[in-house]
Amino acid sequence: MVGVQFQSTIIIKFWEKKYENISSRRYSRWSRIKKIKRALVSVFHKDGLDEILRTLHAQGVELLSTGGTQSFIESLGIPCTAVEDVTSYPSILGGRVKTLHPKIFGGILGRRDLEGDQAQMAQYEIPEIDLVIVDLYPFEATVASGACDADIIEKIDIGGISLIRAGAKNFKDVIIVPSKAEYKPLLDLLQQKNGTSDIEDRKWFATQAFGVSSHYDTAIHNWFSK
Repeated sequence: MVGVQFQSTIIIKFWEKKYENISSRRYSRWSRIKKIKRALVSVFHKDGLDEILRTLHAQGVELLSTGGTQSFIESLGIPCTAVEDVTSYPSILGGRVKTLHPKIFGGILGRRDLEGDQAQMAQYEIPEIDLVIVDLYPFEATVASGACDADIIEKIDIGGISLIRAGAKNFKDVIIVPSKAEYKPLLDLLQQKNGTSDIEDRKWFATQAFGVSSHYDTAIHNWFSK
């Protein structure tokens, strides 16, 4: 009986070690240090954003943005490329459709280590996006204010939540900042690592992103369920 237990222990330890090695190889491929070269910034809350923008600019990061965020960036004397210049498509439907375009989502979701993805990105001239800073329309605050249904509906974010999920899904290549609560951790990362990140950094931000997404969708569901 002792011999059987000993053999079982050996087998378990063998497979634990084998799994550890496989996991290590998998994550070592993903753990390459990533340098932020291009960032998409499209936010509702701009307080606390200026130092991040100045740091990104000092580190040579190209900024893409839309509407009011673009104007805010340019007011700081920082150059910024309009999303419309990337997509060749204007913001339409009263601002409901701005970033929902393959040249934006392809830049976020494109896998850097997959030749097929890279070939298609080159074919369709899709720029890689390494950092996404976005937050969501204040749905809960709008509900709490006693606003009418039409105003509440307009505060259901579509582009923002899609950007959050895309950036979080491709965390092996992209940093996603899903709310102003993550501005400080991002600034610390930029300053401490000079615009680079590893897989653990990116996974942490992705975890926060899915938390934000889950909370937001739950709030919308609860309102519709009343």
